[in-house]
Amino acid sequence: MVLQVQTSTYEAKTQEIAKQLLAATQENRSFFSSLRDQMRWDDKLLAWAMSNPGLRVQLFRFIDTLPALHSKSEIASHLQEYLGDESVELPAALKGMLNFANPDSMPGQVAATTVGTAVETLAHKYISGENIKQVIKTVERLRKEKMAFTIDLLGEAVITEAEAQSYLERYLELIQQLVEASKNWAAIPAIDEADGEAIPKVQVSVKLTAFYSQFDPLDAKGSEERVSDRIRILLRRAKELGAAVHFDMEQYAYKNITLSILKKLLLEEEFRQRTDIGMTIQAYLRDSEQDTLDLISWLKQRGYPLTIRLVKGAYWDQETIKAAQKHWKQPVYNDKVATDANFETITQLLLENHQYVYSAIGSHNVRSHSRAIAIAESLNVPRRRFELQVLYGMGDKVAKALVDKGYRVRVYCPYGELLPGMAYLIRRLLENTANSSFLRQNLENRPIEELLAAPIVKEEKNSLTPNSSLLTPNSHFLGAADTDYADEEVRMKATQAFQNVRQQLGKTYLPLINGEYVNTPEFVDSLNPSNFSKVIGKVGLISVEQAEQAMQAAKAAFPGWKKTPAKQRADILRKAGDLMEERRAELSVWIVLEVGKPVKEADGEVSEAIDFCRYYADEIERLDEGVNYDIPGETNHYIYQPRGIAVVISPWNFPLAIACGMTVAALVSGNCTLLKPAETSSVIAAKLTEILVDAGFPKGVFQYVPGKGSQVGAYLVNHPDTHVIAFTGSQEVGCRIYAEAATLKPGQKHMKRVIAEMGGKNAIIVDESADLDQAVVGVVQSAFGYSGQKCSAASRVIVLQPIYDAFVQRLVEATKSLNIGEAELPSTQVGPVIDANARDRIREYIEKGKAEAQLALELPAPEQGYFIGPVIFSEVSPNAVISQEEIFGPVLAVIRVKDFQEALAVANGTNYALTGGLYSRTPSHIQQAQTEFEVGNLYINRNITGAIVGRQPFGGFKLSGVGSKAGGPDYLLQFLEPRAVTENIQRQGFAPIEGAD
Repeated sequence: MVLQVQTSTYEAKTQEIAKQLLAATQENRSFFSSLRDQMRWDDKLLAWAMSNPGLRVQLFRFIDTLPALHSKSEIASHLQEYLGDESVELPAALKGMLNFANPDSMPGQVAATTVGTAVETLAHKYISGENIKQVIKTVERLRKEKMAFTIDLLGEAVITEAEAQSYLERYLELIQQLVEASKNWAAIPAIDEADGEAIPKVQVSVKLTAFYSQFDPLDAKGSEERVSDRIRILLRRAKELGAAVHFDMEQYAYKNITLSILKKLLLEEEFRQRTDIGMTIQAYLRDSEQDTLDLISWLKQRGYPLTIRLVKGAYWDQETIKAAQKHWKQPVYNDKVATDANFETITQLLLENHQYVYSAIGSHNVRSHSRAIAIAESLNVPRRRFELQVLYGMGDKVAKALVDKGYRVRVYCPYGELLPGMAYLIRRLLENTANSSFLRQNLENRPIEELLAAPIVKEEKNSLTPNSSLLTPNSHFLGAADTDYADEEVRMKATQAFQNVRQQLGKTYLPLINGEYVNTPEFVDSLNPSNFSKVIGKVGLISVEQAEQAMQAAKAAFPGWKKTPAKQRADILRKAGDLMEERRAELSVWIVLEVGKPVKEADGEVSEAIDFCRYYADEIERLDEGVNYDIPGETNHYIYQPRGIAVVISPWNFPLAIACGMTVAALVSGNCTLLKPAETSSVIAAKLTEILVDAGFPKGVFQYVPGKGSQVGAYLVNHPDTHVIAFTGSQEVGCRIYAEAATLKPGQKHMKRVIAEMGGKNAIIVDESADLDQAVVGVVQSAFGYSGQKCSAASRVIVLQPIYDAFVQRLVEATKSLNIGEAELPSTQVGPVIDANARDRIREYIEKGKAEAQLALELPAPEQGYFIGPVIFSEVSPNAVISQEEIFGPVLAVIRVKDFQEALAVANGTNYALTGGLYSRTPSHIQQAQTEFEVGNLYINRNITGAIVGRQPFGGFKLSGVGSKAGGPDYLLQFLEPRAVTENIQRQGFAPIEGAD
């Protein structure tokens, strides 16, 4: 079905205006200017990128890397690595230029200079200056052309509080200097006044998230307070100086909280009457029309107009990929036509409400501008209440044509150093070279009717369902979606879940043996590590006698469970996954309160537990089909059967996900399973037990047996009827279990299978070509997320000499900016460690570190819980104790190396091989790490924690563990025995032959 955008009264006028504008932008250029353009390398690069998708990707990746390259030979070698890739068909001129044997050679130097200069020229096209002096020259030139301006400050991502403060100060300085310069500017009636009202000559555009380094929708209140304090300072100063301030819109995750903060702030008495402030709407967002309606009704209530800048939106690729990866609804329209149609709808909405809102229509599409003009003229919208906007360097001809027709045009001018501005440059290049770009289509001389046609929207199928089509064809498994805390309703639900769980604190949880909850001789209190005066619950610990009863119950239940069809077992497991999804909010709260894991990470853990249930249900159905190796006259069937009784010994650091994963893998494979959780997380294991019982696992098949590891754990490991032991924990205990399981006990008729994950000493290498913004954020998350208590956490970062000092400086500042506190607070990024033993052990390691390295940072921590502030050591020897031993806390060793070869050797120089990371933009180094970095899970240009079931199966080798990866295609095989059954189907020389008559 095709929904035609209403062909309204404005259409004829739109077409008429658009044709005039298009004619003005397409006037023939002189022969000499076209010749000059053909000879310019920056134009050649853009033209090649448009015509060759493979080259476009690699070229933009190279441009992204350029800021990190400090010599011509580095530039030359990266040019060859990126553009010499097999996927790239090179134009002859480029192929000739890259045909050098050595990056240090003269041809290599020439290539580096040519391309470096071309990229710099490109950057100058879209970036209005590298400093305030250059920007002032640019805006003075624009004013001569009768164009107004708004200035946006480019730069590194704001990841530290020092950078957030600096962002504010740089804007205050920018406004001051622009206003000073403006005193010498002659008034230009076309842009400085309208309807008898003066319009501020100076306008700046700012991004809300840059005012607070820990800006996060989950911590809406904290983010609002910190951001609002800095915005008030900016708005007051702008008023004193007579400058206007416009707030840009960024990624979708920040949209609702950005609008909420600005609405609240601009109703404050001090700012309510201000009309020199603006906000932004992005038309590519599906909910932008509703946001516009809400803003208009809010402006009616406010009583004083503000500017709303309407743009298409600049993060389409990023938003689409993020939603696909997170299994969230797509926030953006999937095609450009739908965005264009929405843009026109919102343009009409804004202009029809011109008494409440000043419209600023930002586009490079002649039709979009013409539509706005047609509506404005038809409604006689006063000049003050309507202007058109373009980006610097992108809509020059359109802008000139609009000025010549007497409309007010404002140019959005980003400024800043060229190299940190590369991210901005690439967004502009993507926009300019996209197939659907108006500017590109106009350059290609498409027919006028096609260029100016009204956008016709085909109704999208399932447009609001998670976009699985973007996932690779072989990823048939679609995981559970994490909670999106950008949604206010979701945050309220989370608050309610905390209230519900708090009313249940202090209850008693008994073991489940043979389908009955049984009393125990001993109980232990499970405490909240954020505040150890709070008891989460009392847990009954079983005795050795009760462990024996559980073992006998499992033995009795096994024959029946073994015969239960795999499909039936899988369906019970899927039911368990569904129950977890229903109870998600409360399960997260139990994790937050019992083991001190911050809210978002607790929610991710619930997703992982759900994924284990659903993934292993699919897997057992796949394995249950077996494999046939039939030949004429003989059938050969390869099948699996359960092993028997599994003992699961689960850790406290992933109290739901790992306990669930190991347990349900054993159960769905047909084994009777005893779950012995870590003492400190036994309440969450009790909540898992409730779910497995409600899902329908029969009595004796699953049993919950909390107890002391040294007694009950050891008894179950050594029991002759135990077939499989699945363990996650320390190397010391894991090795002991492995040794004990290898000993044949009296009456034991099988060898025990041990699956053990025993930790790591995980390293991240930061290469010379790394994106430092990305690397610092990734290292901070990997090292200090959940206070460094993940098996996969980074405890070493290996940094190449040329960038070592710059990296350490930013790492320390970013870590200083983290919020340390009770895990339940939405602002918390670093919560407590698990208990007093852990706290004291980590403190001992910190003292060892002080003796063998330089202390770069030690943050203070609250007293009322088991807190340790993040600690960073620099100039650490690769062989130091803190470089070699697993600490399991928020302690990071930063090691300096001379080159990439040494970095790999240091990374591989421990007894562990669990996870590792690399931040690099050098293709050959990425390739080398993939083969030589000895880890079970290698993460490139992202953080190294948070493995996802069916996407990043998890597990290591060396002394990090034994067994197949959890959440992967081999995992269930460890709980199964394979059998081959052969039958001779000939009778008296006769056998059915398939295909014969």
